Amino acid sequence: MAEADGVAGPTVKIAALTGGMTAMPLEIIVVMDPIESIKIAKDSTFAMLLEAQRRGHRLHYVLPGGLSLRDGRCSAATAPLTVRDDPKGWHELGRTSQIEPGPGHVLLMRKDPPVDADYLHDTHLLGFAQRAGAQVVNDPQGLRDFNEKLAAQEFPQCCPPTLVSRDAVALKAFVAEHGDAVLKPLDGMGGRSIFRIRAGDANLNVILETLTEGGRHLAMAQRYLPEIVDGDKRILLVDGEPVPYCLARIPQGDEFRGNLAAGGRGEGRPLSDRDRWIAAQVGPEMKRRGMRFVGLDVIGDYLTEVNVTSPTCIRELDAQYGLNIAGLLFDAIEADLP
Repeated sequence: MAEADGVAGPTVKIAALTGGMTAMPLEIIVVMDPIESIKIAKDSTFAMLLEAQRRGHRLHYVLPGGLSLRDGRCSAATAPLTVRDDPKGWHELGRTSQIEPGPGHVLLMRKDPPVDADYLHDTHLLGFAQRAGAQVVNDPQGLRDFNEKLAAQEFPQCCPPTLVSRDAVALKAFVAEHGDAVLKPLDGMGGRSIFRIRAGDANLNVILETLTEGGRHLAMAQRYLPEIVDGDKRILLVDGEPVPYCLARIPQGDEFRGNLAAGGRGEGRPLSDRDRWIAAQVGPEMKRRGMRFVGLDVIGDYLTEVNVTSPTCIRELDAQYGLNIAGLLFDAIEADLP
């Protein structure tokens, strides 16, 4: 597909970033996977926490399973958190207490998928906190609405040929039509359970049985994009606007998946005109729906996923280009203070 003629979406002006401490420090409450096991060189949540602390905001770590609801009020079991950019020791936690989020509180919902029943229930609780006056990033309703595989299909003009179905016959016909396809579940992350399959492959039946559990679950089929050899690009949107560089995650060895979790190598690149066009198609709707930090996955000229739960690649792009992407996010958060 040719690049869109003369279409360039809005570009974040990184050099203009001047964010610093606000007049009144915010209470930043982070819901994330266990902080003691993160890899700080690659962890975007950690980048956000470093930036919030740099600005003088107070950090609170929600203990695993620490969200609750009593008499219509959301509460979080938290510990005061201090972070430092040191792989030998990157966090300290204080004494546990209960916080009822409200005005002056910012909740960062940064738990990794799967988006299972427990995750969805937590978003419902965060909705109570939002209605009590807290900012929640990303919006809880949007986290429920946007399945990361299906969300791209809200912008079909940007996507490769795609079928979502439980029907093995229909999925097999799709593979036969395109000759070479990728099959994946709707609830995976990090490249897990993604299969490349060609028409006539003897493994196709068992792959479809596995993905759909015999027709009980939906699976996605997409035409295989050979441009994956040049990288699966992660484009970051902050309040709907693209960071002007993406991270191309390039498959290594005999692996066709570019995901960093699957061994892909990350290489920064400026956005192409087509990348900017895709961002311009998706960004305004993300902003309208309260999706303040979003990761688009683009292979060649095509959008394949819209990541809203815990998009990554801040640290890699910051390191390669001297950026402060978390600073852009906190500029946007602070701009919304009453």
